[in-house]
Amino acid sequence: MFRMTVQDVFVIRNRGAVATGRVEYGDLHVGDEVRINDGPNVRVDAIEAFRKKLDTATVGDNVGLLFKKLGRSDIAAGDVISGAGAFLA
Repeated sequence: MFRMTVQDVFVIRNRGAVATGRVEYGDLHVGDEVRINDGPNVRVDAIEAFRKKLDTATVGDNVGLLFKKLGRSDIAAGDVISGAGAFLA
């Protein structure tokens, strides 16, 4: 189970959208599938924290998640990123 509320979003040309925020619970690995709000599943292509690439993000980490298949209009501040099988209530 994973959950992160998006604090900010920016786009890196020719790379994709980056969602930043603090991991509220759970762990996330590069390559994991997540869901943004109740939308379709999307793959996490990279995780970074303070200009350092990570393989895993865990509770309390402030991270940026790269999504190659998303653009600025697909994700916004306040959105919730959760594990692919999670149900948002």
